[in-house]
Amino acid sequence: MDRRHFVASVGATIVAGPAHASIAVDRFGPMAPGRSVILLHGSDGLTNGGRYEFAAQMIVAAGYSVWLPRYFQATGDRRARHCEIKTKFPIWLEAIEAIKVERQDRFAVVGFSLGGALALALAARDSRVKAVVDFFGFLPAGLERASFPPTLILHGDADRVVPVSNAGAIEKLIKSNGGQVQSHIYPDEGHGLSVASWPDAISRTQAFLREHL
Repeated sequence: MDRRHFVASVGATIVAGPAHASIAVDRFGPMAPGRSVILLHGSDGLTNGGRYEFAAQMIVAAGYSVWLPRYFQATGDRRARHCEIKTKFPIWLEAIEAIKVERQDRFAVVGFSLGGALALALAARDSRVKAVVDFFGFLPAGLERASFPPTLILHGDADRVVPVSNAGAIEKLIKSNGGQVQSHIYPDEGHGLSVASWPDAISRTQAFLREHL
């Protein structure tokens, strides 16, 4: 794993409110021109980093370079509090958007929960995003007329944190705006999916990335 700290002279200036802040970005796997994936953690941040490192390594195994930004550093958080997500969402999005993926003008974004919502918001405003995988994310506000790259939605139908209705709303929005979308809903699965469903979810993610990136 290569840990890089992106600052103005290296790759990105991140504006967090009235001041400038920088965020660290962990890279997994060798550089893979045209085959880079930004992986966005959920509201737990990296307090459960093993889950996201595992996902990163599974994507690397499919032939990609994975970038895991520590975007909570833009607001000084370790975890996201539900009552602050709406306020801080634009700051996190701006921090992620400012990352310069080395020598890349195209990449995919894979996001989990809050990260899934950020992945959709980023794709709606950054033409470099060529594919999105949304793991049990919610539908952000303000994307009603947005265009999206090919998108894969993975969600459990028993999710009590981000109800599965979000998956349906995201799919409907993308289709209504002429985009390509696939979805797979896991029966009796809650937020985060269980160990039993992870192999299938990772396999679907790998196949989707191979098809679109």
